[in-house]
Amino acid sequence: MLRFKRMLLIAPAEMVRTPAFDRAMALAQATGAALHIVAFDYVQALAVAGLFDHDAMAQAREGYLQVHRHWLEQQARFHTGCGVQVSSEVVWARATPAHLLEYINDYRADLVIKDSHHVPALNRAFHRPLDWLLLRDCPAAVHLVTEARHPLPLKMLAAVDLSHLEALTQGLNDRILDLAATLASACDAELHLLNVSNWSVLGDAAMSVPTLSLDHSLCEAINDTQQEAFDALAERYAIETQRRHQMTGIPHKVIEQFARQNAFDLLVLGTAYQQGLNGFIGATVESVLNRAPCSLMIAKPLPDAD
Repeated sequence: MLRFKRMLLIAPAEMVRTPAFDRAMALAQATGAALHIVAFDYVQALAVAGLFDHDAMAQAREGYLQVHRHWLEQQARFHTGCGVQVSSEVVWARATPAHLLEYINDYRADLVIKDSHHVPALNRAFHRPLDWLLLRDCPAAVHLVTEARHPLPLKMLAAVDLSHLEALTQGLNDRILDLAATLASACDAELHLLNVSNWSVLGDAAMSVPTLSLDHSLCEAINDTQQEAFDALAERYAIETQRRHQMTGIPHKVIEQFARQNAFDLLVLGTAYQQGLNGFIGATVESVLNRAPCSLMIAKPLPDAD
């Protein structure tokens, strides 16, 4: 199983305690990981004013940042008595993907936690949301928190994709289960496994075709292969038979509906971004991202995977 050593909470610029705070603190305590909280804060008015009176504005900026630092330190103090190692920092910079990724890479987090932000469809049509870019480029697992009714997740769903050749996904299904099983064990949560059958990869081609368009015997062969792979995964991670779910349909729609109907509070998915394809392998994550009925956790392939 995985071992979490360093968790990073990306706090909002506003000094507001959001659901991600409670989830991050609870996960750090459950796993024994150190938690670092960072907030990116940048006030355009102070930056512009500094062009005219640098010393005065530098002093004003430092005073402003000190207030934010003090607020973050107060949030950390709430949990220092619970055995959680918490540190915090406020960075004078915009929360751009470049700044976030540079910080994440420097800190070398095992898990990055932040609040999920809903972006209207019209806005997504013109530019990629910050959460999407973070999922695409962040080397660590990412936890997007929608709410924290329970500080620790109590009911988790791991959704795997058995429609692709394992070589294309770089062992991603095992990464999903490793991440989910580790957290479920630490949180004493109920873990379910789901595979949605709808697409199949033929030969070595990095493309998929609907199973309905295939010859019946070939469909059966593909379904048998997926069933064997599914059973092997479930056995490997000791998931009980009644918590194994095989369904058919459009993956993102089935996952979303199943998670909502069964009141899961954490959905674990995987994604592997390939620069040449300009998209995700297993684009289910893109579709689920803005419509998930619960918090998301996204696993990534091993960095040194072939």
